[in-house]
Amino acid sequence: MTEQTPGAEAETPAVDPRATNLPLDSHLHTDQSFDSQVPIDVYGALAAERGIAELAITDHIDFDPRWLNYNPDFSVREAIVRAAAERWAERGVAIRFGLEVSYESRREDEIREHLQTHAYDFVIGSVHVSIDSPYHASRVRSWVAGRSLDEIVAPSFDEVIAAARSGLFDTIGHLDSIKRYLLPHVAPAQLADRPDLYEAMLVALVESGTGLEVNTSGLRQGTRETYPSPAVVARFRELGGQRITAGSDAHRPSWFAHGLDAAYQIAADAGFDDIAFRRGPGGPVSVGIPDRFRTG
Repeated sequence: MTEQTPGAEAETPAVDPRATNLPLDSHLHTDQSFDSQVPIDVYGALAAERGIAELAITDHIDFDPRWLNYNPDFSVREAIVRAAAERWAERGVAIRFGLEVSYESRREDEIREHLQTHAYDFVIGSVHVSIDSPYHASRVRSWVAGRSLDEIVAPSFDEVIAAARSGLFDTIGHLDSIKRYLLPHVAPAQLADRPDLYEAMLVALVESGTGLEVNTSGLRQGTRETYPSPAVVARFRELGGQRITAGSDAHRPSWFAHGLDAAYQIAADAGFDDIAFRRGPGGPVSVGIPDRFRTG
């Protein structure tokens, strides 16, 4: 385990765009998400080729009727994933039926009702940049102008806190992905210099028992770091965080497992021995982090 000074920025491990021999990628999007065109069997084949033992298919659901993943057909999605799970089990790949919820506190009752009446193996709650968001490309410049960093991040970070405290999700996805939308007006280094901004979110995760996702999509984006950074993951552990998850958030075949080895290394360096996951009814299960990340 690498010791972290509270709030210090740690270096992201070297990224292997074709990560191999890992137990789990818990964040993947297929052609059942509006922003992906990947047939599920493409991921199955890539997993078999690269030795990724287990996948969670976490296609989007939105509760704003203006969004394209509003009210998807649950039965169709489940049938596609369950059928693929049967096909790929023979090749040594386990496929789980997951979901990524676009969390909005004003729609929490609708989200709760959906999750109470539809059974998923694993559920991610994520705060996305909505049509009305101050981080939307059409208004982010004016939102940032003249505001303090505290004020700039508050709409997103406050929603993350509400999502964690809702108790609805196994993990919170890409905790601070607004870093992507704030570029070039706010650099990731500016957020790294203000670890106090993250404290309330991390405390909410710890107190609610919700997992923290190490999402590697930022490694292929302009931020060039995970969501969140290694230092934030380390602080989560220091505060008593028990559940960490790891996902590539792939929407294309070339993004499958991209940088996922870095997520495992970040988790191990923070002191985690296991990745938390859920495979349906019941509580989380532990998926061991391979020894190669936990030695030295």
